[in-house]
Amino acid sequence: MNKKINFFGQAITLTAVLFLLFFTTSCNSSSTEKPAGSTANDLKQITTLLDSFNIAAAKADYNSYFNFFTEDAVFIGTDATEHWDKKAFMVWAKPYFDKKTTWNFTSLERHIYFDKTGSLAWFDELLNTQMKICRGSGVVVKQNAGWKVQQYVLSTTVPNSLIDSVVKIKAPVEDAIITTLTKK
Repeated sequence: MNKKINFFGQAITLTAVLFLLFFTTSCNSSSTEKPAGSTANDLKQITTLLDSFNIAAAKADYNSYFNFFTEDAVFIGTDATEHWDKKAFMVWAKPYFDKKTTWNFTSLERHIYFDKTGSLAWFDELLNTQMKICRGSGVVVKQNAGWKVQQYVLSTTVPNSLIDSVVKIKAPVEDAIITTLTKK
């Protein structure tokens, strides 16, 4: 399910396209307490998964943290260059886990949505982090062993009143990335 396809001129994974499709169809949902297609047990399991996922990172528990991911998982970080499959993310993260200098995220607000089959869900949450408020979002899939993270996206939040200042600061770095990516 991790096949690369061309979408608006960009090669992306089928998982990302499915996430976008499911996300856009869920925007009209008014309830996140018990979304259609879910069971209370599934909602509880995903909530526990995401909380335990964050705790494992905070405790620098490398094996537990990465066991929360599917084998074909993708992690997308806050930097525009951070797009890793599970194996590459494990390599990148290993020194931080070894030095016990990982991240400590706690959920401030979370929304969970399910597809009609109840075997695919997506979430978004506001997180309290060392970077202040961040947004975590992603896709979780139900497997034999329970729910696992198939895609995780971490984003920093920027108050609208500060966006012009932030754009000025990041422009030199990201202009170079934009130039590189538009030449592909």
